[in-house]
Amino acid sequence: MKNALLITVGALITIVGLIFALQGFGIIGGSYMSGDSSWAIIGPLVALAGLVIAGVGVRRLRSAS
Repeated sequence: MKNALLITVGALITIVGLIFALQGFGIIGGSYMSGDSSWAIIGPLVALAGLVIAGVGVRRLRSAS
């Protein structure tokens, strides 16, 4: 159960990071983050953190089997 939670949370954080990045690059508009280069840097970092969290969940799931 804990591994599935890590994978789910990691996937959600990755999606949020991608949205932040797309807003930072100006691809998604309508927000104060749109076109702001800070979010173009923060977004990929958040997405990478999400991938790491999901990867930990997958790795634990595989080692438990």
